[in-house]
Amino acid sequence: MRLLRVTAIAALCLTFVVVVAGAYVRLSDAGLGCPDWPLCYGKPIPAEVADGHPVAKQWKEMGHRYLAGSLGVLILLLGILSWRLRRSPRLAGGLLVLVVFQAALGMWTVTMLLRPAIVTAHLLGGMTIFALLAWYILQQKPHAAAPEARALRGPAAAALAALVLQIALGGWVSANYAALACPDLPLCRGQAFPPMDFANAFHVVRELGQTADGALLSNEALTAIHWLHRVFALVVLAVAGWAALRARSILPTVAIEILLLLALQVSLGIANVAFGLPLPLAAAHTAGAALLLLALVVLNFFSFRGLRPSS
Repeated sequence: MRLLRVTAIAALCLTFVVVVAGAYVRLSDAGLGCPDWPLCYGKPIPAEVADGHPVAKQWKEMGHRYLAGSLGVLILLLGILSWRLRRSPRLAGGLLVLVVFQAALGMWTVTMLLRPAIVTAHLLGGMTIFALLAWYILQQKPHAAAPEARALRGPAAAALAALVLQIALGGWVSANYAALACPDLPLCRGQAFPPMDFANAFHVVRELGQTADGALLSNEALTAIHWLHRVFALVVLAVAGWAALRARSILPTVAIEILLLLALQVSLGIANVAFGLPLPLAAAHTAGAALLLLALVVLNFFSFRGLRPSS
């Protein structure tokens, strides 16, 4: 049992690292540092500049692949241990299937030249693995009964759903390089409702930087992508804040964590615009989203199970 718990926690921590590292690779424009997959210019270890891609960018991409591969090994081990010990074997099996699909998305991200839909799906896949690992770990621990926690099911589910949609919107912003489409605060290009092209902005099946017809994606489309992510952040703030306030008397520690992470995410979002998207802050924004997701998964686990952490 101890090996199972250690493996699960290690997989959770490594998933967090892989998600944040993936954001760092994308934001540092190294997503195509290696244009082939799974090797890099046909080699397992980058050694020289190739096709204008410096070794540093190749290493960023390959480093992310090696981290993801290590995570796959950990989840395979977790699956084996779960089936042998009969500890949530179906969830562990589902995680294994998901990590295989995530590897395919990683390959398609490269071979399909960073199509926004694939890049966004890859981010969501990583976040899903992170969330399911957290749920898996919570299932392995004893908890105290708390039937009153079931009253939080509605707010908890609504907050989680809102955050997942916001993460998808954030991934869409990043995948389309629209993070600075609105360079001012609190307005966007000096207006509450600037000119926007939602039809082309959210057309899913298209190449990076292009409309479905192959024309260049307009500034109005990029503005629409950024503006919607910014506005929906207010929805997440309201819904998740409401859920946390509802939980403060039943699950006080989780409630405080959610409120603190909401404040952190809003601050990071503002700072990214105010300072022109510095790489450390941009990667931290992804890390904050993952941690907020973790807190809301914990809230949902206890509310739907009618439990509270045992002291």
